[in-house]
Amino acid sequence: SSQCKILRCNSDFVAATLHLRGAGGGAAYCTALRSYSHCTRRTARTCRGDLAFHSAVHGIEDLMIQHNCSKDGPTAPPRPRAPAPDHHSFPASETCDYEKAFRSKHGRPPRYQHCAAFGDPHVRTFHDDFHTCRVEGSWPLLDNKFLFVQATSAPVAEGSNATVTSKLTIIFKNMKECTEQNVYRAELDNVPAAFEDGSVTGGGGLHIRERSPGRHVEIRAPYIGTTIAVRQAARQLSFSIRAAEEVARAFTAEQDLQLCVAGCPRSQRISRSVHGRAAAQVARALCKATLPVEDVYFQSCVFDVAVSGDANFTMAAHGALEDARDFLPDAGKLHIFQAAAGCPHAPPPFGLLLLLCGLCALWSLL
Repeated sequence: SSQCKILRCNSDFVAATLHLRGAGGGAAYCTALRSYSHCTRRTARTCRGDLAFHSAVHGIEDLMIQHNCSKDGPTAPPRPRAPAPDHHSFPASETCDYEKAFRSKHGRPPRYQHCAAFGDPHVRTFHDDFHTCRVEGSWPLLDNKFLFVQATSAPVAEGSNATVTSKLTIIFKNMKECTEQNVYRAELDNVPAAFEDGSVTGGGGLHIRERSPGRHVEIRAPYIGTTIAVRQAARQLSFSIRAAEEVARAFTAEQDLQLCVAGCPRSQRISRSVHGRAAAQVARALCKATLPVEDVYFQSCVFDVAVSGDANFTMAAHGALEDARDFLPDAGKLHIFQAAAGCPHAPPPFGLLLLLCGLCALWSLL
């Protein structure tokens, strides 16, 4: 029903709990759950028969039990709606068009940066570092003044160190001159072409475009000079972003855990070496068909196909490479070459290669 406000309740709960990392968030998490429950009760009359509403009600009950939350206790006040932008004071053509405003101020176009997470997940940072990570659970890809992006990962196969992203949450934070907060969430087999409140547009030119139904969406945010691509290929979600350099750097010292900025913590990095010659040969043949250059995207493809046993994982690396081709400001940086274990490729002589990889191995122990 158009009167049912359950998506608003969902959005408020996501926003209230995203910063509660660690063991559930304790009392603050229970407060958010009670607020979520109150929100569903307020909209119950207009949500009869709505599947999302009934799923939320049952989900809240389960979470209250899991986290030992009392139904009685404090709740957080509802998040107020941001006032509509005052277009007389802030002309959209200037304030909410990042590139135009930047050109006007600096006399040149802004510089852009690219980050991506796909497959295992493999992470390409804003600084063109490339890591393959285990990162099971929820990890922030971005956490700055304008954006919060969180990826949730689970093992690709039982007993495997390798993980894949199964859920993505993207929050476009409130920017009063241009837009109020907007939340986008994708899960496996559910890559919607809409924000959580059902809208497809927001202030500042924010809009979602479906590139392939249920498989690929593009979100443009001109007010912060940012474009995001979300894809599903095989049983994984991938994320790519092109962000203005100034936007990518808009974070504080406390917001230090961002995979797009610093890559995976050293303890979470794993080798892309494939154990099993037969599996590696089959994977290489499959990946070579769509990724002729043997760079990190090719290596990632071989690793993902060999570990998962799913040939469809070739499309994860291929999609990430296509996004990089579209988003990278410098086409000369498209391909990154590393040894599968993460050491840089070295030219002959062979002794130099051994020395470099030996140093890499030593560094990983420090």
